Formats: sequence, C-alpha cells, structure tokens
Amino acid sequence: MKSLFKRQLLKLFPLIITANFCVYTLPAIANSMPFSQTEIERELQTIPQWQQSEQTITRTFKFKNFPEAIAFVNRLVEPAEAAGHHPDLSIAYNKVTVALTTHDAGGLTDKDFSLAKTIADLAQQ
Repeated sequence: MKSLFKRQLLKLFPLIITANFCVYTLPAIANSMPFSQTEIERELQTIPQWQQSEQTITRTFKFKNFPEAIAFVNRLVEPAEAAGHHPDLSIAYNKVTVALTTHDAGGLTDKDFSLAKTIADLAQQ
C-alpha cells in the first residue's frame, strides 16, 4: 500500500512542480516587459506632472516644509513594499523628487505607472 502511494506521488510530483513554476513565473514575465515609446506616452497622459527622461519617469513634489516632505516619503514605504517596487528618492528641504524605472526589465513597465498613480494619490493626502 505504501509503495503504491509513493509511485502515484512520484508520477504527480513533476506535474506539481511544473504547475507551481508556471504560476509564479508567468505573471513576473508579463509585468517585466518594457513598454514601447507609444505605450509610455499613452500612460504618461494618465499621470499628470510626471515626465519621462530616457527609461525613467520622474516627478517633483513640493511641500510646505521639511517635516511634510518627510511625512510624504514615509507614506510611500508601505505601497512600495507591497508592490515590491521601490522608487529612487531625492529630498531637498521641502521638495521630494521621485524617479521610477524597472531595472530588471531595462525600461518602464506597468509597475512604474501603477506606483506613480499611487504616489500621486498619496501626495494629495
């Protein structure tokens, strides 16, 4: 009885491994495809005040003072961690410049534009 179970399990094991592999890799590949320039221009229309510089989108946010700028940066942590996508940040007193690119894809992807929309919403709070 035990050997029959082992044989059945061994037959199913490659299928389980293959199914798990596909579940985890296909979404990662789909989200990592860099956008064409046409797609980038279309997406930029949905996020006012963001600008493209080569394979990066950037926006500078201005706040009343330094503590407000830092509070904004702190609000970015949770959504960036949740997305597994981290912006490059530059802080100069009351200004925070956010730069987004998907390094492993070698360009701009859906991850960048999705996080840019989230960040723009956070700046309004």
